[in-house]
Amino acid sequence: MSAHLRTALSLAAVGVPPLPLRAGKMPFGNCRACADGACGGRPHMRNPGPCQCPAPCHAWAAATTDPRTLSSPAWVLAWRQAVAVAYHPGGAGVTVVDLDDAAALAWARTTLPTTRTVPTTRGEHWIYQGVMQSANAVRPGVDVKSSMQYARWLGPGTGALTALPDVVRALTVKESAAVRPAPQAITVPALAGGGECRHRTPAYLDRGIAMAEQRITEASSAVHATVYRTFLAVLSTHGRCGCLTDTHIARLFTAAQAKGESPRHCTDAWTNARTTLGL
Repeated sequence: MSAHLRTALSLAAVGVPPLPLRAGKMPFGNCRACADGACGGRPHMRNPGPCQCPAPCHAWAAATTDPRTLSSPAWVLAWRQAVAVAYHPGGAGVTVVDLDDAAALAWARTTLPTTRTVPTTRGEHWIYQGVMQSANAVRPGVDVKSSMQYARWLGPGTGALTALPDVVRALTVKESAAVRPAPQAITVPALAGGGECRHRTPAYLDRGIAMAEQRITEASSAVHATVYRTFLAVLSTHGRCGCLTDTHIARLFTAAQAKGESPRHCTDAWTNARTTLGL
């Protein structure tokens, strides 16, 4: 058993989902079966979709605490080729503030509450209990790694974990809600349908759309995956009867954009969900 695999299994045992990194601190790329979103996931490896690939595909989304997966033949080969071990902070319930130079460290020591710290090559990781949106370059020399992101495992660190403070959450807020522009208008053709409508009243569909909007709005992490799965659920229930209109679809896209999804990501997720269901 390789040293990297032993580390990964130790992390998994305490609820920290690991993944292997190849040269350049990069995750392993998608396999041929998953290339270009063929498996239903995103080409950019941000959303695993319904993928059941046994290999460590899809970057951060491959991270797992399942020891059987981590020890499977495809993963054992990856661990042998790996140069480092990473983990998904959001999956472990934490946020990593990556401080990459002396200036960033000086800022943190005068601005952020003390918490667990881990030395890095050029600075430190400050780790807080709680999950939030990830973002790079939130200020000079500072990245925030939590949901839909990975961080290199450099050891358990020192100090006690403290709760994720508002000052860290505020780092990813680019503009106040008061001046945020309205979501971009979306025009997406409704499904042609043709099947017999199973909905006895319009209220059934409206309630379903409202529940889908709420599911997206309440997502605190893994927004990409939540949007895809919500679109998939809506289409599996309402996609074959012709009841969905442009207005219904626009409501879903608007909810997704309010959580930070781009129009392109919305369209990709909708298209992938339709393809998965054969619509």
